[in-house]
Amino acid sequence: MNIEEYAWDKHEQKLKQQTEFTYSEPKIKIVDDSDLRKKIEAALEELPQKLLAQWAVQVSAEHLHDLDHHLKNDPRIELGLETLQKRMEGSIGAYELRKTGFIVNQLSKESKTKTSQYAARSFAQAIAVGHMRGHALVSSDYAVKLVNLLFNNSLEAATRERQRQLKILNELEQDFLNKRT
Repeated sequence: MNIEEYAWDKHEQKLKQQTEFTYSEPKIKIVDDSDLRKKIEAALEELPQKLLAQWAVQVSAEHLHDLDHHLKNDPRIELGLETLQKRMEGSIGAYELRKTGFIVNQLSKESKTKTSQYAARSFAQAIAVGHMRGHALVSSDYAVKLVNLLFNNSLEAATRERQRQLKILNELEQDFLNKRT
């Protein structure tokens, strides 16, 4: 894959060319299956940004039902998805996507419950993948944080969430490989 497919952001392109891949630590405190997280992170590193964005949206969309009732059908959800799609198609730039990202992020601020807040954060980070790759793993970590809240910090539940994320990743990779051949 060429560097423009790997990352749309010049800074991330430069980092990829200059540094070796290293595993990152979660930016939030979560109970997690760190081995599965590392496996996901390594696999994400091999995806072009377009697929990375698709993955993050699929991971986060599963949890949109955990939004507070007053936010479940909010038009900002569709706005975020449409804007990300335009970014993936190349019809808008990062600036437009970032403006929408700030709008989508308001869902978290308007949440009344922690579960809604983390579901909204996961979704907002997924939309932000259209700006920078690094938001993908943060989005998935917020999904794990949500599962932590729902299942009383159960490592077993966190592992199931990571397995679900890995399954989505494997399906996207397989589709990608099938389209290339």
